[in-house]
Amino acid sequence: MLATLLYEGEEYKIDLSKPLDISMPLRGGDKNITSWYLPRPEIKPAEVDGFVVSIADGAAVNSNSVFFNPHAHGTHTECVGHITREFYSINRQLQQYFFKTELITVAPGRVGDDFVISKKQIEQLLGTKRPQALVIRTIPNDKDKCNKDYSHTNPPYLLEEAAVFIREIGVEHLLIDLPSVDKEKDDGLLLAHKAFWNCPDKLRLGATITEFIFVPNKISDGSYFLNLQVAPFDNDATPSKPVLYRINDKISL
Repeated sequence: MLATLLYEGEEYKIDLSKPLDISMPLRGGDKNITSWYLPRPEIKPAEVDGFVVSIADGAAVNSNSVFFNPHAHGTHTECVGHITREFYSINRQLQQYFFKTELITVAPGRVGDDFVISKKQIEQLLGTKRPQALVIRTIPNDKDKCNKDYSHTNPPYLLEEAAVFIREIGVEHLLIDLPSVDKEKDDGLLLAHKAFWNCPDKLRLGATITEFIFVPNKISDGSYFLNLQVAPFDNDATPSKPVLYRINDKISL
C-alpha cells in the first residue's frame, strides 16, 4: 500500500503495509522491563465487590486493570512537563505524528565509570543531515533490553553537549533505547533533558523525548518516516508506539 507524503517541497513514497515497530510491548510480570526502582507492572482482572471480571472466573467478559508507570515500564513519549513545575500534557503538546527521521547506531564511549554518547559521535553519524526526528540505537543491542531491570545499573546516557547539538540542528523529536537521556543518578541535574528542551529559557513545548524504544538489528541505519503514535494520556508522559517506514522513492517538485 504505497502512500505519498509531501515534506519540505518534496514527495516521498512509503509503503504503509510494511511498518517497522520500534516500541516495546507492556507486559505484566517479570518479562517486562523496569527501572527507577519500581516493581514490574501488573495486569490482572478487575474486581468489583469481590466479583472477578474474568471469563475464567464466571464473568461474561474479560476486563483487566493495568498498574504501571509510563517512565519506568516501557516505550513512552514525554514532553517538557516532565521537568517543569508548571503542568504540560503530552496529549496537548504533540499535535503532529509523521516526521522525517534519521536512524543512527551509536557505541557509547567510556568516561570514568560511565558510558556516554557525545556530540562528536552524533555529529559524525549525521553528517550534513538535519532530520526533524532522530532515533538513536545503542550497541550492544541484545534482546535483554526488553526485559531487564535497569535500576542501579548506571545505563549509558547523553552528554549535555550532545543534547545541545541535537537541539541546535533542529531535531524536535528524540528517540532512544535507554531508560533516560540522562544519567541514572545525577543529583537531579537532568542536563540532557534541560538542554534538549531549552530549559529554563524559551521552552520547546512541541519537542518530545521518547525513551525505552527497541530497534531490531535487522533495521538498517538511514532515513525513514516516523509515525509517533501515542496514547491520549493527559500527563507529562504517555505510553507510545513509534513506527518507522522505509522511504521507497523521492520526487522533487
